[in-house]
Amino acid sequence: MDINNGTILEIIRFPSPNPRVELKVITYLSGGLKIKGMLAEPIQDGTFDGFLYLRGGIKNVGKVRPARIAQFASEGFIVFAPFYRGNQGGQGNEDFAGEDREDAYAAFQVLKSLPRVRDIHIFGFSRGGVMALWAGIQFPEAASVVTWGGVSDMTLTYKERKDLRRMMKRVIGGTPEKYPERYKERTALYALEKMKAPVLIIHGVKDLNVTIEHAYRLERRLRSLDKPVECWYFEEVTHYFPPSLNRNVVHDLAKWMKNQTKR
Repeated sequence: MDINNGTILEIIRFPSPNPRVELKVITYLSGGLKIKGMLAEPIQDGTFDGFLYLRGGIKNVGKVRPARIAQFASEGFIVFAPFYRGNQGGQGNEDFAGEDREDAYAAFQVLKSLPRVRDIHIFGFSRGGVMALWAGIQFPEAASVVTWGGVSDMTLTYKERKDLRRMMKRVIGGTPEKYPERYKERTALYALEKMKAPVLIIHGVKDLNVTIEHAYRLERRLRSLDKPVECWYFEEVTHYFPPSLNRNVVHDLAKWMKNQTKR
């Protein structure tokens, strides 16, 4: 990993939807590329746990939403959400949990460099779930890892999502039948022996974007390795949680995260 990863090059203030949270757009280095991301900090003084927010989607689908990361910051975290390479003014090309994983690793280093940050938690939504697992493996000092509606198996995603197949063949270089090793090397399930942090899996059983099978496979693999894992499965919920339930789950997972801190 590049020793300059996580070096902050520029900080620009951004309008915040929450008067108790300050937002900034940060440009940082990742693998020699200039990458953009959004930082959300509680305005009050003091130190806080860090929260690495790894978004889902690709390109303009699943962009980082200021209101979402401000929501987590209002729970008492300093949140940093990378946009990934090639997005919103960043250099390079996003490649769906390939080399762009380095953008997540460098974002972890950004959080580590901030003087008000204590322990760092890793959170991934949808495609960000596999990014979060890789980041948790890369940084054994992470306090916790949360995947919410998270991808765990890239081959399964290809089989389930016909609408993503063209994109996946383009960025990965072919199909899982032709290049199984390329899909396997993007799938963190096969490297979970190195995971040290406790993992929380949140998933809607009726999710059609990322099916519950992703959560079940992740849970089975972690349990087979005797890794600490907790699962919150919601029987009547799809990929998108209703607003009131969403707020409750955000509050509960923030509480869960703080209970995992290493202090």
